[in-house]
Amino acid sequence: MKGFTPSLLALALAFASADSMAAADLVLLNGKLYTADPAHPAAQAMAVVDGKVLKVGSDAEIKALADGKTRVIDLAGKRLLPGMIDSHSHAIFGGLELSAANLDSEEGVSIADLEKRLRGWRDDGTAQQGDVLRVVGVSSTYWAKAEELDRTFSHGEWEKVPVVFIGSDHHTAWANQAMLARAGIDAKLLAGLPEAERGTLGARKDGTPNGFAVDAGWDRIAAAMPSLSREALLQGAEAAVKYNNSFGITAWMDPATNAAPGESLFSLKPTEHSVGVLPAYKALAEKGGLSAHVAALLVANPKSVPADLETLDKVRQQFQGVPNLTLPGIKVFADGVLEFPAQSAALIEPYSNTHKNGELLIDPQHFGELVSAADARGWLVHIHAIGDRAVRESLNGIEQARKDRNSGITHSVTHLQLVNPTEFARFKPLNVIASMQLLWASGDEYTLDMVKPYVSSHAFPYQYPAHSLLANGATIAGASDWSVSSPNPWLAIHQAMTREGPKGVLNADERIDLGTLLQAYTLNAARTIGLERQIGSLTPGKQADFIVLDRDVLAVPEQELADTRVLQTWFAGREVYTAER
Repeated sequence: MKGFTPSLLALALAFASADSMAAADLVLLNGKLYTADPAHPAAQAMAVVDGKVLKVGSDAEIKALADGKTRVIDLAGKRLLPGMIDSHSHAIFGGLELSAANLDSEEGVSIADLEKRLRGWRDDGTAQQGDVLRVVGVSSTYWAKAEELDRTFSHGEWEKVPVVFIGSDHHTAWANQAMLARAGIDAKLLAGLPEAERGTLGARKDGTPNGFAVDAGWDRIAAAMPSLSREALLQGAEAAVKYNNSFGITAWMDPATNAAPGESLFSLKPTEHSVGVLPAYKALAEKGGLSAHVAALLVANPKSVPADLETLDKVRQQFQGVPNLTLPGIKVFADGVLEFPAQSAALIEPYSNTHKNGELLIDPQHFGELVSAADARGWLVHIHAIGDRAVRESLNGIEQARKDRNSGITHSVTHLQLVNPTEFARFKPLNVIASMQLLWASGDEYTLDMVKPYVSSHAFPYQYPAHSLLANGATIAGASDWSVSSPNPWLAIHQAMTREGPKGVLNADERIDLGTLLQAYTLNAARTIGLERQIGSLTPGKQADFIVLDRDVLAVPEQELADTRVLQTWFAGREVYTAER
């Protein structure tokens, strides 16, 4: 008998497993499943138990797992995918802006019409943040009109009313004289700015401020605005989750959670009390309303040293054990933004108009020490790098961590607007994911009018070089940077495949295919946020996050992809969004 015990035990376990598989809570049949699991990429049906995927397979295989208590859904041939994952989204900021005075990056609105709209937003309260009038989503095209903005919004009825127009990039803004005075920004301040901050505040020829601000200059203005209440932040979080779920998004990386609206971000010097929007995520989770996985990163000052990570860890410890909230690492700004007139992105070759190279925020001599120290703690590092020099130095920093140890932790670089070709082949061996906002890869006013005339002709063709990175073995993850741009992944997928814009195609050679993009928004993005073992594919044992679409995205012409609508979004086997019919 002793010789047969292991076999009998194995048989008993097999029957126990079969019995457990027969207890599916939910079965979905007659569908077209894209699983994002390379081992089993397609299926017809799926079974779910206790909020997790039990099995994917044929209708016959999955029907066998249903009993009298199982909910059975006929998909009627519809396409089902894993929940979409956004690897870079300032979700609560975006949620707040859904109900704010918002220009939605609209261009061509005259200053007179902008004033008319501001009156309406003032009167209905939409623009009010305390006693400040605040408009978001303003196109950077307005910053060249700083003098006209000043003539309109610093005089007459606006003379004593603080007014702020916040750029859609969230790196730039314009403030009227009343707001500048409140923030203590005057000619004396401008004259005394340290070299590193010169250019972060716009100035007239006489040395007085013209209202324009970028990065650290914007921090000065934001810090003088009234703070939002915890109730307002919670409402922003609720709105963000509902909005993301409506696009089929069931997880995202929020890369700046230790700063709230109005707090310094680009010049942040974190303390253990810098908890930003984390209390809003926690409060929403405790209410049972966080129907998404949030990987919350803490911003580290670009000049941080390894010892500073201890302060950030004290913040992390305050938010452990919150359902659906993880704090897997840090985010660092390596530079600013590329377009005129901000031009704070760090370039290898200088801007043609200023003959300057932008501002590299990190110290290339010591940045690797910070990345390695975070890596040693088991933290991922996510780096904002828009200019080609910022990308190079970001990779150099990660390379130092890889030399120090083979941790296997996936680090990432985000935005990647300009990448020098010598960097393409570095991503794969360094295990660095390219977190890309490919909705921006468009021949439009930004790329062709506000970037092309000012950057090297050698650098310009490598804007958002998705195909070049892919061809060199890099892994691409989908990202929106909401509220800088729409979180709708289907708009970005269509744009990445066409790269067409109102002024032409932005380097057709950098187009990528649908299969790559679907992986970018599922399994690759899950890796980027440190949750690939829990989500990202419809693999047995992973959480049952999935979406049902109004069309078969694997079969329709690419021009129709942008119009894709999500009919249902499911999170942990629970339906959290249903489209109106």
